[in-house]
Amino acid sequence: MLTLPTLRDTLQHVPAAYTFIEMDERGEIAAHAPRVIFIEVTNHCNLFCEMCPRTFVSYERAQTLSWENFIRIVEQFPDMQRAVLHGIGEPLIHQDLARMVEYLEARDVTVLFNTNATLLTEQWARKLMAAGLDELRVSMDGASPEMYAQIRGAPLLHKIIENLKRFTKIQNELGASKPRVSIWMTGMRENVHELSALVRLAYEVGVREVYMQRMVYYLDHTAAPGRMDAGHALYDDFDARADDAVCHAESVARELGITLKASGGTDPRAMLTRKANARPWAACLRPWTTAYVTANGNCLPCCISPFATTDYASLQMGNLFEKGFADFWNADAYRAWRKNLLSNEPPASCKGCGVHWSL
Repeated sequence: MLTLPTLRDTLQHVPAAYTFIEMDERGEIAAHAPRVIFIEVTNHCNLFCEMCPRTFVSYERAQTLSWENFIRIVEQFPDMQRAVLHGIGEPLIHQDLARMVEYLEARDVTVLFNTNATLLTEQWARKLMAAGLDELRVSMDGASPEMYAQIRGAPLLHKIIENLKRFTKIQNELGASKPRVSIWMTGMRENVHELSALVRLAYEVGVREVYMQRMVYYLDHTAAPGRMDAGHALYDDFDARADDAVCHAESVARELGITLKASGGTDPRAMLTRKANARPWAACLRPWTTAYVTANGNCLPCCISPFATTDYASLQMGNLFEKGFADFWNADAYRAWRKNLLSNEPPASCKGCGVHWSL
């Protein structure tokens, strides 16, 4: 039987930038500006993943962030400590990405992003290392070509393996301590049995960290497209087969010296079997500490929300290109969101947090 972590235990694994306020300080008004900023540098992507809303619907007009608008965003967050340069899209599509990283690093900001790594060429590898990127997270939802193509919509696993081998080789040759590279799997009923193989694959390509995260899916859609419904998720029905797969993966990781964790800093078994309390969403800090800005300037309450509801209009707190962020950070939309999040009736996209995913 697992011992469930307390909220304080869980928060110990979260970067300090997320926890600069105390839980009892949260109210409708955010006393501080956010320090963790998600900047969606593009909403274009070269893959058609089965559990991504972008594959099936266009929330916003297609856009790649201009350099001028990137600067406009950054300048509105003087307290920024951590920048995450991704959203619904593939960051490596943006030709100015390394320049953005370098600009943020010069401001003493920790920079990271997720990538599918299909475009991770030698040129990109050298540019990102030279720019000082702190962390590179590679999304891989299968260890076999068949599973990867089934979930990610393209038979490109061989390309990712080739790219990662070259990336870690260059990093070793340069003696570069950054970026810290990790592989991330979205745990699903279809792919959990490949977690052990993914750990072995990470070892082969020179990556020493593997993470499994829960799948986020539409709660408010009775016939969700692709794999965006509960039928593919693990958390609601974590059976003995999945448990055995995770346990075996943990054994393989220990054998190979690979760090195997889950999102949130816990371990995969604890993440997938933890039963939430009555109001798990009330533990969230994001609307007080974090801002998410899309390539079109729309500000959303968090990076998970677009995956959790079809009501995209309800997620838009304001547009940073139309009005200064400070003008709506504590205006009606944000205040109502925070108030509801702390109540028994949270916003629709928050109801699943801690129950089905994330917290």
